[in-house]
Amino acid sequence: MDSRRKFIGAMATGIASTLASSTGVLGANDRMRIGIIGAGQRGTELLHQALACSNVEIAAFADVYTKRLNDARHLVPGAATYNDHRRLLDDSSIDAVIIATPQHLHCEHFVHSIEASKHVYLEKTLAFTLDDAKRMRAAYRQAPKLVVQTGHQSCSSGQIRDAVNFLGTGQVGKITAIRMHWYRNTPRGKAHLGRPVYPDMTPANIAWNAFLGDAPHRDFDAQRFINWRFFEDYSGGNVYENLSQQLAFWYKVLNLQIPQAATMTGGLYLWKDGRDVPDTMNVTLQQPEQMLVSWDSGLGNGQLGITEDVLGSDGTISRSPSGIRYLPQKVNRPEGVEMIGKIGSFPTAHMQNFVDCIRSGHEPHCPFELGYRVSIACRMALESFHQSRTVRWDSRAETIV
Repeated sequence: MDSRRKFIGAMATGIASTLASSTGVLGANDRMRIGIIGAGQRGTELLHQALACSNVEIAAFADVYTKRLNDARHLVPGAATYNDHRRLLDDSSIDAVIIATPQHLHCEHFVHSIEASKHVYLEKTLAFTLDDAKRMRAAYRQAPKLVVQTGHQSCSSGQIRDAVNFLGTGQVGKITAIRMHWYRNTPRGKAHLGRPVYPDMTPANIAWNAFLGDAPHRDFDAQRFINWRFFEDYSGGNVYENLSQQLAFWYKVLNLQIPQAATMTGGLYLWKDGRDVPDTMNVTLQQPEQMLVSWDSGLGNGQLGITEDVLGSDGTISRSPSGIRYLPQKVNRPEGVEMIGKIGSFPTAHMQNFVDCIRSGHEPHCPFELGYRVSIACRMALESFHQSRTVRWDSRAETIV
């Protein structure tokens, strides 16, 4: 307990100093040139976040889809455009890259970027497979001075400091469980995250083999290209899209390690639209900290919403999109009172932290190692689902068994 309290105290100090930092006005020599690998919807959102940071220039785009490159030229006239990310990485004047490509391509794009000596902002989830995670870690260890920010944006939110402050009071007690929900609904026939196929999505306009990467070979399929999140060849589905986000927050706050065991059940119960990732699921992670993390999710009813509850013997920390708060367990803290989180957040905080850390050399809010642990936890869940059994983490061999 003492070591955990020391960790929480040190973390509170570190987070406070990092969130309070400001780069100030930079000179022309400090102008940062950033390349975007993956110029789709998410890449464009991150582009605007980067441009909101002081003294940042978007220098180049790489994408396998011609239309996205044309759109990028209109967004940033004068930026270079490439249909091969390696050509972007050949530009020695580019300081950093933002990678917003399908999850099965993260390893390839990350390793090439690190080998090209670029700082990396990598969208979640960090690694698609365990082998990918190990390969990415090996590359990163060869260049430890490069800044890597994993795109779990809640790690830069004010709620992180609120949670650490709640824990630092000692009023939560022994935490034995974390219970999380992620439920959404959409109008009938309108799939969550579904995107339309346009007539120009043809082999002439999409570098199909580059999109496939190391995934199994298939003939060109525009549906698989634009809705890659629906297919397990390229995506971890809702586990990678949303469990990873909620896990990253608490893995950071509580310094949780890779689970000892994972169990996932569920199936494709609602969206019979050609996808092969489940739409309804339950995940249980047995943590080495003697803590049980459970998460359930569905895409056909929004009643339960998006919530997280950290259950301690003396109190509960509850988090949702509307805020974070502490509630005492009256049986052990009869005089305890509810506390509401007060620290604000701003939407560009995670990208600003990435830029600041490149300039300062500080560790970012969601460093490689945190993204690594979260991605392995998520992969363990999917391996359990695919094998219809509980899987375990062999920490000595670093394998899922």
